[in-house]
Amino acid sequence: GPDWDIEVLEMHHRHKLDAPSGTALLLGQSAAKGRGTTLQALSRFDRIGSDPHAREEGTIGYASLRGGSVAGDHMVIFATEGERIELGHRAESRAIFARGAVKAALWLAGKPAGRYSMQDVLGL
Repeated sequence: GPDWDIEVLEMHHRHKLDAPSGTALLLGQSAAKGRGTTLQALSRFDRIGSDPHAREEGTIGYASLRGGSVAGDHMVIFATEGERIELGHRAESRAIFARGAVKAALWLAGKPAGRYSMQDVLGL
């Protein structure tokens, strides 16, 4: 419910240009869907700068960090009065992404032309 704050935190290497990352936005999109609305309706990127303000109830906040050689860290934090749930994933090396691409390519071999997703590849 709206009494749970949702924050999406992500960190990548110092050379990554987009912020938040595409994965962070997909995580936010899933959270918004869970709230029965859209990413555009709930996402907030404006809690920094010359107009500080408290978070709006039911919104989804983002924190984008850049530094070093971090391949990719993502965490979704659900927080309410007195408790917090954190779901996270840390990619220690970009090699895991290459392995996923190779697995997808092998799965795709011999398939008819069309549009497929990683959910198809993984059988989800």
